[in-house]
Amino acid sequence: MPKESFLVNRLKSVGYALRGALLLIRTEASIKIQVFITLVMTALGFYYDISNTEWILQIFAIAMVLGVEGMNTAVEKVADYIQPEFDPKIGFIKDISAGAVMLVSIAASIIGCIIYIPKIF
Repeated sequence: MPKESFLVNRLKSVGYALRGALLLIRTEASIKIQVFITLVMTALGFYYDISNTEWILQIFAIAMVLGVEGMNTAVEKVADYIQPEFDPKIGFIKDISAGAVMLVSIAASIIGCIIYIPKIF
């Protein structure tokens, strides 16, 4: 079988990544909430006409939350696959993964407050 070209291989990779993002959005309640918050924050950005720098910070914060949440979901799915029964070591791993989501969510919330509180008040 001939080796696929670099371009074909990259296009397939993008397709797999898009499929994964859609699966994440369709199957995970926390991501659905975060996507809703993303849409609200994007609308607020247009409403308050935030600066380019504020857009960059907002997009970065949103991407971090969604990306880390995706990794958290992947860690949880792998852990559940490896050990479907309760295991304190698996619970520890899952708690650390969830903690990472909490940390970036707190940072994103602070960024949102820095951007929007002066505009609202």
